[in-house]
Amino acid sequence: MRVGSFVLAARFPGQGEGEALHRAVRSAEVAEESGLDTVWLAEHHFVPYGTCPSAVTLAAMLLGRTRRLRVGTAVSVLPTAHPVALGEQAALLHVASGGRFSLGLGRGGPWVDLEVFGAGLEAYEKGFPEALDLLLRWLREPSVGADGERYRFREVPVVPRPSEALTEAGGPEVVVACTSPASVRLAAERGLPMLLGMHVGDEEKAEMVALWRRHARASGRTSAEIEGAAHVSAGVCQIADRRPDAAETLLKAMPGWLKQGLDAHVTVDGRERRMRDPLAYTELLCGLHPVGTPRLCADRLAATSERTGISRFALLVEGSGDLAATEENVRRLGAEVLPQLT
Repeated sequence: MRVGSFVLAARFPGQGEGEALHRAVRSAEVAEESGLDTVWLAEHHFVPYGTCPSAVTLAAMLLGRTRRLRVGTAVSVLPTAHPVALGEQAALLHVASGGRFSLGLGRGGPWVDLEVFGAGLEAYEKGFPEALDLLLRWLREPSVGADGERYRFREVPVVPRPSEALTEAGGPEVVVACTSPASVRLAAERGLPMLLGMHVGDEEKAEMVALWRRHARASGRTSAEIEGAAHVSAGVCQIADRRPDAAETLLKAMPGWLKQGLDAHVTVDGRERRMRDPLAYTELLCGLHPVGTPRLCADRLAATSERTGISRFALLVEGSGDLAATEENVRRLGAEVLPQLT
């Protein structure tokens, strides 16, 4: 089982952006010290929900500060980036880090980001498959040209080209955030593992994995590819000596962050938004994920793995909003939970 942290660089009420980013960097450094497998970095624009606007930039910094830890994006929002530019960055990080970089990709949402970056709503609603396929070609081929609906250019060499000596695939791992049957199918047809969100429980994740396998098989993927797909389950982790204390830590801090962060999202076309109740959502997360004693947390992770077939986890560890508490949470995850999972 491979357990990592999920870092949003969340800005809690009353905090500055520098404080949020410092906590994000420190939690990643402590994750390596504590034996965690991966740090997954979120990306958001113009909202305090997450203060990291470029996951690949922060990934580069953390890869330079660590020696063993894998660093991934969760996710880089493809509709707001040129796939070749993102592919170049991913290739660079992959080669320079010795293969420690994972590129997580997603569609994002219908936010004002699409207007600011000039992508337009169509890039979000229809353009993701074309952009994804172009990016995958960039990571796998020696030269690439394009003649699609959105991207058209003459063939150019891929520099730097991901070295086949680093990984069997010849390039950085690519993971796709999936929230719908359509995105599951898109990932499965390309043989790409899924990143499944923390808002859904084991039952729904198991159904999505089963659907992925059906689509992968139908598209001609081999049994080895299907069985070896390393999907990632996102969740929340808060450790305490008593479960009520762990839940109380999150219930005190997370609703305020969720409210100010989610309220700040602005749609690009004025469409109505459906918002979760922050307190109810926090309570849901406490019930779904490893929140409690080290033994409970280990049991919850093992149960999720058994139910879903997923053996990789990206756990939000900064739910307290406090630097010292976050560091302690990560250290306890490494020292008291991970040994129970081997």
